[in-house]
Amino acid sequence: MMQISITDDLKKRFHAACALHGLKMSHVVVEMIEQWLKTNEVNLSSELKERESVAN
Repeated sequence: MMQISITDDLKKRFHAACALHGLKMSHVVVEMIEQWLKTNEVNLSSELKERESVAN
């Protein structure tokens, strides 16, 4: 489980947009996180390796 804080206005807009597409908000959030990870996970892995080599 994960909780986030967003403004009421943002939540209402997100809820309405998801409803218009027949989607659950949680499903859309999971898709967005997965997409973000596809872009950033490789960079994160590289950064961690670089930090380890600098620390050693």
